[in-house]
Amino acid sequence: MDKELGWVDFDKMASFMKEVFVGVGVPEEDARICSDILIEADKRGIDSHGINRLKAIYYDRIKDGIQFPVTNFEIVREGPTTAVIDGHDGMGHVIGHRAMSMAIEKARKFGMGMVAVRNSTHYGIAGYYATMATQAGMIGMTGTNARPSIAPTFGVENMLGTNPIVFGMPTDEDFPFVIDCATSITQRGKIEVYDKLGKELPIGWVIDDQGNPRTDTHEVLKDLVKGTAALTPLGGIGEELGGYKGYGYATVVEILSAALQGGSFLKMLLGFENGQKVPYHLGHFFMAIDISAFTELAAFEKTTGDILRELRASKKAPGHDRIYTAGEKEYLAYLDRKDKGVPMNETLINELLTMKKELGLNQYEFSF
Repeated sequence: MDKELGWVDFDKMASFMKEVFVGVGVPEEDARICSDILIEADKRGIDSHGINRLKAIYYDRIKDGIQFPVTNFEIVREGPTTAVIDGHDGMGHVIGHRAMSMAIEKARKFGMGMVAVRNSTHYGIAGYYATMATQAGMIGMTGTNARPSIAPTFGVENMLGTNPIVFGMPTDEDFPFVIDCATSITQRGKIEVYDKLGKELPIGWVIDDQGNPRTDTHEVLKDLVKGTAALTPLGGIGEELGGYKGYGYATVVEILSAALQGGSFLKMLLGFENGQKVPYHLGHFFMAIDISAFTELAAFEKTTGDILRELRASKKAPGHDRIYTAGEKEYLAYLDRKDKGVPMNETLINELLTMKKELGLNQYEFSF
C-alpha cells in the first residue's frame, strides 16, 4: 500500500505544475490557470483532482496527441446572456475559466449568463468554476459530461459519465456553500486514488456486466475502459434506495453538456476509435446569476449563512458530534493543509520525478 511519504508546499507544487504544462507546450498564462485549478483541488483535500491527475490526465494526453496544449477558444454563437463555445480539444481548464468568466460578465450586465461548451477536455474540479461566481457575488452553476462510466438503473453497461452537477452560493461565513458532486456514488478519480493506495473498493460502487459488485480496484480501472464494469448512480443499484435519481440527474447533465451546443455524448466520449486513442470532445455548461438582480447581496449571504448554521446546529445522530454543510470540509481541509501542502505517496512521487526528468526541471528540489 502506498503510504504518505511527505508533503510539498502549495506554492512550490503550483509552480512545478505550471512549468510542466509549459514544458509540454501550454502557453505560460494558460499554464498558470491550469496549475491554479489543480492546486485548488489539493488545497481543498480533493486529492483525486489535483497533482494526482497531472501526469495521466493532462501530461500523457498532450504527449499522445489527443489533447492540444494551445487552446483555440472559438465563440460560435453569442447573445446578450448566452454563448456557445467550441474548445477544439484544447485545455479544459482554460476553456472553463474563460467560459465562466463570460457567464459572469453577462450576468453583471443582464442579471444572468449561460455559456455552453463543446469539444473540450477534462476541466478539473467543477467547484472551482462555481466558486468563481461566488467570489463575484453570484450564484454559480456548472456541469460536464465525461467518458462513459455509469450504468443506467436496471442496466449494466457504462453509458453516462460521472457527470457532476455543481452549485455555488456566497455566504456571510469564511467559505461559500459549494456542492460539487458526481452523479455516481463515486467517480473514476477516487478509484484512481484507491488504486495508488492499494485499497479495495467498498461494495456497491462498481458492478460487472452481470450486475455483480466489484471491489478489485486495479482491474476495475481497466474494465471501466473495456466496458465490462460500470459505476453505480447516486442511490446505488436499482430503485429501492433512489438510484434512478442519480441516473436521472446524470442524464440532465449529459443533455445540457451536448444538446445545447451540438456536442458529443454517451459512447461518442469513449476516447477510442478503432482501438486508437482519440480526443474526448467533452461538453460543459456554465451559469452565473447576479444576486443583486433579486435582492441585496448582504441579505442573501446572511440568510444563506443562517440556513447553514441552523442545519449544523440541529440534533446529532448517536455517535456523531458534528453536522457539516457543503464546502465546509473542503475549507477545514485547507486550514489543515495550508502550512503543510500536498501529501505525497510513492506512486505520485515516481510520476512527479518522471516528469521532472523528462522536462529537465532540475531547478526543483524535493525532500523525497
